[in-house]
Amino acid sequence: MNLRRGSIMMSPSLLNSEFTAAISSALEVRNSKPLIHAFSHVPGNETEKKSSLDQALRGFLESEIIKQTHSDDFLALISLSIDGVIEGVCSATTPFLLLGDVLDCLPLEQCDKIFSFVEENVATWKSNSFYSAGKNYLLRMCNDLLRRLSKSQNTVFCGRIQLFLARLFPLSEKSGLNLQSQFNLDNITVFNETEQESTLGQQHSEEKEDGMDVEEGEMGDEDEPAPCSVPIDYNLYRKFWTLQNYFRDPVQCYDKFAWMTFLKYSDETLAVFKSYKLDDAQASKQKLNELRTPGGEEVYFTKFLTSEKLMDLQLSDSNFRRHILVQYLILFQYLKGQVKFKSSSCVLNDDQCTWIEETTKLVYQLLRETPPEGDKFAAMVEHILNKEENWNAWKNEGCPSFVKERPTETKPIRPTRKRPAPKDFLGKGPDSKVFMGNDELTRLWNLSHDNMEACKSDEREFVPSLEDFFEEAIEQADPANMVENEYKVVRNSNYGWRALRLLSRRSPHFFQPTNQQFKNLEDYLENMVIKLAKELPKDLPSEEIKTGEEDDEDDNGDNLLKESSDSPDMQNKMVTNEQMDEVAAKLGNQWKTLAGHLEVKAMDLREIEADNEDAEMQAKMLLVAWQDQVSSQATVENLVTALNNAGFGKIAEILTDT
Repeated sequence: MNLRRGSIMMSPSLLNSEFTAAISSALEVRNSKPLIHAFSHVPGNETEKKSSLDQALRGFLESEIIKQTHSDDFLALISLSIDGVIEGVCSATTPFLLLGDVLDCLPLEQCDKIFSFVEENVATWKSNSFYSAGKNYLLRMCNDLLRRLSKSQNTVFCGRIQLFLARLFPLSEKSGLNLQSQFNLDNITVFNETEQESTLGQQHSEEKEDGMDVEEGEMGDEDEPAPCSVPIDYNLYRKFWTLQNYFRDPVQCYDKFAWMTFLKYSDETLAVFKSYKLDDAQASKQKLNELRTPGGEEVYFTKFLTSEKLMDLQLSDSNFRRHILVQYLILFQYLKGQVKFKSSSCVLNDDQCTWIEETTKLVYQLLRETPPEGDKFAAMVEHILNKEENWNAWKNEGCPSFVKERPTETKPIRPTRKRPAPKDFLGKGPDSKVFMGNDELTRLWNLSHDNMEACKSDEREFVPSLEDFFEEAIEQADPANMVENEYKVVRNSNYGWRALRLLSRRSPHFFQPTNQQFKNLEDYLENMVIKLAKELPKDLPSEEIKTGEEDDEDDNGDNLLKESSDSPDMQNKMVTNEQMDEVAAKLGNQWKTLAGHLEVKAMDLREIEADNEDAEMQAKMLLVAWQDQVSSQATVENLVTALNNAGFGKIAEILTDT
């Protein structure tokens, strides 16, 4: 023993042995009083005694683990440390260190029971005495457990850990939020992608041979579900499981070629669901006879089973069908939703939005038709997805805290007495007039009490009408007035500049395409004057206007005007999806001939050939690439011209007829 100013300081070894004996006594009586009594009677500094008791608890736990004591004794020791923290004799981190030591040393079977103790005491971990000191220890402990567990074999245990973390941390905890809306791209669904290795054809042939041995009227095992009536081949198998790649990474749906493939595969898959509907009695029977182990426990699969032999049974399973349909709804919600971290290029066009709306209605209809209790299940899914919109909006706002702080109490402001304004200041004078200090400024300021209304007055309209501005030019265009060209107002450059600005605002002819070519601005304005004279009111001398040129040239101009007015539909009408589908079906394998006349980039052509093997789909992708490349010039007239130049006159006639 050491003497230190009247107090006796014990050596660390004596402190350790003293506390170890107190721990044994406390465990025997299942009470922390012996531990508190020893702590209060041992001389020394509070901090040093706490450190010694923490070390004694970890050493006692180590000896119990070596003895392979029952897990209940470990839990009793951890409970004792919790009582010690509450009584102030242990450090706040001690229970978490003991939990980490136990879970690191025990096998997974015993860790399950220890973690049940952790779940039951979640309220204790969230209290003020433990949360700030132990949250990082608990997070590290749970992550270490997840690394040891198998996601496919210990699915329930992994889920319990995730739920515990969700209960432990607040909703606004940044470490538990996917703020940037990233996807788990490692979740790849593996299936047979080689047609030569497929066993679907052999399976059907074997079933056909086996069916010949069954006599008429015989039935198989009644407990087995009826096989799917939809003919399943390798193409359906491949397209069905390829959709999982889009569910895994929805961003690729914004790519035009990937979207075309997704659209085609989805239509075929949903058509199979729609054509083959499950029977209510059969589905309820399958629900009662779920897969179970010999011990009676349910079997969980974290990944889809993609064996070709299970395809017909999966299409007959209501739970499996619901999984796929709900995946569609989640994907559609992401594509249409407003996500803060989406790229600017991730935008749907009108056709994609229309298809998504129609397909969403179809998916909900299929969910209602899927027994058992399809209507209730569809309503529940719709309700959950609507609630998900609130979650997305909260994440877009940066995940603000749900806890509202009370406003700080402020002392009432003492009212101050304001000095009255002069009688002649800012509208306080007679007739509410504002005096500006100058007679002329005062007059101008008080012309109107509302400056915005004064700006909107009819007197502020300085843009002339077409009739008033072109009246002189129309009179000069009349040959009877015998005005020489050099004296016409259309020859004045200042007049021409103002005429163009007025035509761009008031006349539809300014933006109307025409086949006429003009050498200079004066000729263009003379032609526009002739057009305006025919449309303006009859009191103007517009009926007798002639240009003085030859009759055949005048007739040619009228014909051009007539042609431009008769063919705006042909010139400005954009190519629709239905027209592209019809043209693609007619082109088939000859789509490369048309590609040269549409001037589609060679890089796009290589992508079209690599992304799809179907000739009709390749032709449709060619037209889509051309539409994206030329944008507003993707009109029916331009497509007809390209088809005629490529030698597809009969296909061009289809577009002209429609």
